[in-house]
Amino acid sequence: MAKLQKSIDKRNALIKATIELVNNNGFHAAPMSKIAKMANVSPATIYLYFENKQDLVNKTYIEVKAKYTQYAFATYNDRLTVEEGFEAIWKRIADFKCKDSENAMFLAQCDNTPIIDETSRQEGIKHLQPLLDLWERGKSKGIIKPISNYILYAYTINPLSFLMMADKRNGFQLDKTHIEMAYQAAWDSIRVN
Repeated sequence: MAKLQKSIDKRNALIKATIELVNNNGFHAAPMSKIAKMANVSPATIYLYFENKQDLVNKTYIEVKAKYTQYAFATYNDRLTVEEGFEAIWKRIADFKCKDSENAMFLAQCDNTPIIDETSRQEGIKHLQPLLDLWERGKSKGIIKPISNYILYAYTINPLSFLMMADKRNGFQLDKTHIEMAYQAAWDSIRVN
């Protein structure tokens, strides 16, 4: 049992080190040796858990995406109206980005750069299925504009990453008033007038 926990702890330390290094230095400036050193394991240990650096980053991405979406959909159920459902999901995403900025920053880097392979990216998209289903329901009822889900995501969820980064750089205070304004702008951008 103790050996299994030690193995889990090492893997978790590698994931945490990967997130921190990618956030602070970018993907290319996060060599395996640095990841191992930060995780306090030998470089060879990485290969017990991951095939290579790409596999490490892909699996880290999928784990963080799962954590993110689990949080985002915790208060959502499909009996809510389209608007209520979107507000519940959107505000949970905003809350996650504010409370867990390290993981949120990692996801933003992965979503906006080609460091994740397409298979892992598609796996990450599967975690968003409740949001995608909500949008399809909204489109079919004439509540949400009949446009690509990529465009819907770009206009509603991606701005949260920008606001989170502005808040972290101390150039902007992302308070409750701004969250409410940003939510309203997101909803207004996708709803049928």
